Amino acid sequence: MAAVRISSRSGLPSLLLYLGIGIAMGQDGIFDVKFDNAELTQVIGYAALVVILAEGGLGTKWKEVKPALPAAAVLSTVGVGISVGVTASAAHYLVGLDWRQALIIGAVVSSTDAAAVFSVLRKVPLPSRITGVLEAESGFNDAPVVILVVAFSTVGPVEHWYALVGEIALELAIGAAIGLAVGWLGSLGIRHVALPASGLYPIAVMAIAVSAYAAGAMAHGSGFLAVYLAAMVLGNSKLPHWPATRGFADGLGWLAQIGMFVLLGLLVTPHDLIDDFWPAVIVGLVLTAVARPLSVFLSLAPFRLPKREMALMSWAGLRGAVPIILATIPMVSGIEGSTRVFNIVFVLVIVYTLIQGPTLPWLAKALKISEDPSETSDLGIESAPLERLRGHLLSVAVPGTSKMHGVEVAELRLPAGAAVTLVVRDDKSFVPAPSTVLRRGDELLVVATDPVRDATEARLRAVGEGGKLAGWLGTGGADRRIGGTTHLPHVARLAKKPGKSSEDRREDKAGGRRGHH
Repeated sequence: MAAVRISSRSGLPSLLLYLGIGIAMGQDGIFDVKFDNAELTQVIGYAALVVILAEGGLGTKWKEVKPALPAAAVLSTVGVGISVGVTASAAHYLVGLDWRQALIIGAVVSSTDAAAVFSVLRKVPLPSRITGVLEAESGFNDAPVVILVVAFSTVGPVEHWYALVGEIALELAIGAAIGLAVGWLGSLGIRHVALPASGLYPIAVMAIAVSAYAAGAMAHGSGFLAVYLAAMVLGNSKLPHWPATRGFADGLGWLAQIGMFVLLGLLVTPHDLIDDFWPAVIVGLVLTAVARPLSVFLSLAPFRLPKREMALMSWAGLRGAVPIILATIPMVSGIEGSTRVFNIVFVLVIVYTLIQGPTLPWLAKALKISEDPSETSDLGIESAPLERLRGHLLSVAVPGTSKMHGVEVAELRLPAGAAVTLVVRDDKSFVPAPSTVLRRGDELLVVATDPVRDATEARLRAVGEGGKLAGWLGTGGADRRIGGTTHLPHVARLAKKPGKSSEDRREDKAGGRRGHH
């Protein structure tokens, strides 16, 4: 936990701190632990990567990623190819590696890490079109990079490039189809089957995401793409107990990263890094200053993005744990010079993360690419299914920038069959009247019958984004819907009968309607 706080305050990705812990424990370190099992490291690294991709997919918002999908897809395929070619050429001609080793390095370091990028950008809000491209790219580019590294690490001659491109396309298509199918079926099952305990929902969601990886790998597709897409579908399906599920996945992702980084730190031998320091700096310089910008500007040219945004994306190509894990593949395959490849990748990741990490927020501000932090925040809604009662209990958190602030309960215009039953404000709870004005920081308990659950949640989110007039033309009959929640005024009357309070005000508002009878 201390490492997390230090990384948060310093602006450095936490990977460096955990790698440092592993190095301190390993050879040449304080405890001098001897560990050189690259195969075990690769297996554990793959398992951790599956969990990290699942956590990333669950946190990906479809409305932000959807417009960025074409750009991210091109950047994670065509952009990867450009980056591999330029970086491999530098490793061969400038450092003197043979072509196999150079291609392996070029492929390994072409994978970006979303966790590393957003850990240093958390204090600099960016437009969704940038975060969407970076997030989707980091989820997509692992799949083609793994295929390339495995192909280059196979003993024997490397396949012709057109055969390799065809294999990548086929594996990506299979992985995408399986991931989307597993995610859709999984979300359908979780939404319609009430589990005996709320704590089982996070476990079920992660199990479904991991099963997507297994299914994709067994079908000879990209398991990494399958798990990311399955998790993204699950994360955007309005699942029950979603905040708990999100918190569980986030904690599991942190645990996977910590274990993986410490293990990678144990695997490296520090005194062996000295000879490969300058080759790593040279390759990293070409990657950062030439290969990454070329891949971004050339692959995104058809989308006509502003040059300032593409410049930021070029510098935001942070490398995390994935390249170091992939560098163990040639070691397990017994490729000549694989230890040197691992050392070069290890040094490159550390050096350029130290350079790029702290300067990313500064660059975003210098380029004036930052979003107004007061922009509307999404409501936090947690749903608990009440199977026996055929209803749902929605827990709604009103964030500080929500336009639900200042809206009366009656002005929510919830569908018939839904009602706000409780408001928690300043650690005190009360039953609201139709005229109760909602405030920032409120927590609402909304009961909805099963048929109107989705419509209720959609209406709450619409009001949170657009205020009391959100969707007015398409949501007629507001008075009739308010009348459908007659139990609310009854409960308020029991609490406050004497005097002219909220009940009397409600009677005044309804007086016009009674006059017509």
